[in-house]
Amino acid sequence: MSGPLEEAQDLFGDEVVTRALSRDVELPYGAGTAVLITLDNGHDHTKPNTFGPGGLLSLGAAIDAAAARTDVVAVALTGKPFIFAVGADLNGVPRIRTREQAHAIGRLGHDVFRKLGEISVPTFAFVNGAAMGGGLEVALHCRYRTVSSGVPAIALPETFLGLVPGWGGTYLLPNLIGAEQALKLIIDNPLAQNRTIKGPKAFDMGIADAMFEPADFVEESLRWAARVVNGDVTVERAGVDKGEAWDQAVANTGWVVEGKLHGAAPAPVRALDLVAKAKDRTRDEGFAAEDEALADLIMSDELTAGLYAFDLVQKRARRPAGAPDKSLARKVTKVGVVGAGLMAGQFALLFARRLGVPVVMTDLDQERLDRGVGYVHGEVDTLLAKGRVSTDKANRLKSLVTGSLSYEAFSDADFVIEAVFEEMAVKKTVFAKVEEHVSAEAVLATNTSSLSLSEMGADLKHPERLVGFHFFNPVAVMPLLEVIRGDATDEATLATAFVTAKGLKKSAVLVKDAPAFVVNRLLTVFMGEVMAAIEEGTEPEVADRAVAPLGLPMSPLLLLQLVGPAVGLHVAQTLQAAFPDRFAVSAQFEELVATGKKNIFAPDFTIDPEVRALLTGGDRPSGEAEILERVLVALTREIRLMLDEGVVAEPADIDLCLITGGGWPFHLGGITPYLDRSGISEKVNGRLFHPDGLKAV
Repeated sequence: MSGPLEEAQDLFGDEVVTRALSRDVELPYGAGTAVLITLDNGHDHTKPNTFGPGGLLSLGAAIDAAAARTDVVAVALTGKPFIFAVGADLNGVPRIRTREQAHAIGRLGHDVFRKLGEISVPTFAFVNGAAMGGGLEVALHCRYRTVSSGVPAIALPETFLGLVPGWGGTYLLPNLIGAEQALKLIIDNPLAQNRTIKGPKAFDMGIADAMFEPADFVEESLRWAARVVNGDVTVERAGVDKGEAWDQAVANTGWVVEGKLHGAAPAPVRALDLVAKAKDRTRDEGFAAEDEALADLIMSDELTAGLYAFDLVQKRARRPAGAPDKSLARKVTKVGVVGAGLMAGQFALLFARRLGVPVVMTDLDQERLDRGVGYVHGEVDTLLAKGRVSTDKANRLKSLVTGSLSYEAFSDADFVIEAVFEEMAVKKTVFAKVEEHVSAEAVLATNTSSLSLSEMGADLKHPERLVGFHFFNPVAVMPLLEVIRGDATDEATLATAFVTAKGLKKSAVLVKDAPAFVVNRLLTVFMGEVMAAIEEGTEPEVADRAVAPLGLPMSPLLLLQLVGPAVGLHVAQTLQAAFPDRFAVSAQFEELVATGKKNIFAPDFTIDPEVRALLTGGDRPSGEAEILERVLVALTREIRLMLDEGVVAEPADIDLCLITGGGWPFHLGGITPYLDRSGISEKVNGRLFHPDGLKAV
């Protein structure tokens, strides 16, 4: 008769097992024999080591075998080349159906990993590559840790997905380096777009006891371990303050979590509670509490949405739906940028850094051109000062970005992108002039946020080579690229756009030439309902606060300030012209833009008094719950219309756009999973966006 663990194992039947491969090594300095366990799933670094039930049992057996020997003085754990381990195998998690199965998986991880802290001989983790989630946790169970200076990513990303570090992380890490630093890895970094740290930072934080260069990392780690075994090296760790500093760190992080999520996602709150109580709990109590938290969260809707979102950015983003065969793409050896403003400068730097090709900027006068090229060079100097690029690389980047007052500089460019004023007549004039100087096959790309490509290219000699290439600000940070296909855009142009996007390390989504495309169209719907409520008489603060239960990265009015009221108004007017029955432009919004004010909020984040005076009137105020309801209803209706119009292929593309272009959180799954589970999809459209549930995409 099978129990919950056996049932859970069956759910991971397609697990790529990370095996624990043991070999004896003779430690130098006569220290004796050590067992070196290497984690290896049999694939190269493109398929990282993960821990499913099979991998955990393999590691447990290897540790037991080493513990049973009397001739072993130490046990060390490392990973295959470039990879230590990147956490739990998540493939089987969506198949878990009972809390007992979820609890069994959590308990198995603890039962195996804790052996490394209980075995009678010293245990070492040689962190040679990426260590994330359970990969970092298994290292924490060892008594000593070394790290390679070349490790690119160390993290505990679980709360980003909707889990907690459930195999020792919330107990062991704060008791090793203190609550404040631990909470940076457990909560702060995951909530900051899943930020990671590198090997040297892990060493500085006290996570690792020693750091060595990548070339001879394992050899040096073994030498260091031998000296520890012989007593020649004593590891001294800073004491952990378990008094007021611990409590203050928890309180400060709690304030951040509430400010960002407003209770919308349970995982960060649960993780914070585990860290808070780890101060006084025994190790057994801490591990048992993690098991309970993991069991609860694995069964939550937020985790289902988080895994769906993770799958989108890890898989669908890499294989965009509808993208032509990459063999059709033309090679890009030089890029032209029309304009020398801030956005143009961001483009130039990105193309030069990622593609490593010459980039020439153009503008109408020398002063603007010099300022634009100077901006790029200044940004390169900043990268150099931060150690992000070498001196040689900085010099190469500067040499790649130049300026010209003539479009003749584009004569040998393969890809020309405009960054000029968002007005159809201006863009049409620019492309007409550019077309006189480029080859017939050069791709012409527009960064328009809302204008029609088909209209823009109507007068071109070769409209088939015009494509939308819509970035999101800040260009270097936001992953999304909306690739827009006009009526005439051909397959070669589209393929070149997608290959170029990949070279820029962006997540490209194919979008039909429709007003405002995806993100701006939905954000305009979102913002329109909030502005309408204000115009009807709702206090601005109330309307702005109404969507807080979604846990979005910023409030509607703060987002409007970031985008720029004038830009927001332009998109709203574009959509009103296209769909007058669904989109209205607030008179107050127009009046706000007419004043020229760019900041809606004062420095203390209260609404600017002058702006507030504009956002008054009406005698039909709404409550927060009512406004949230109308926002969600409007989004649901518009998403259904967009799908019916073929703006994108599937709901997954809507979600991918909002996650990577708007920063919408994983716990919503973008938006459509939330609309389904809250019942709004069926209420508004009479059907779910995901009628068969959230399957892997």
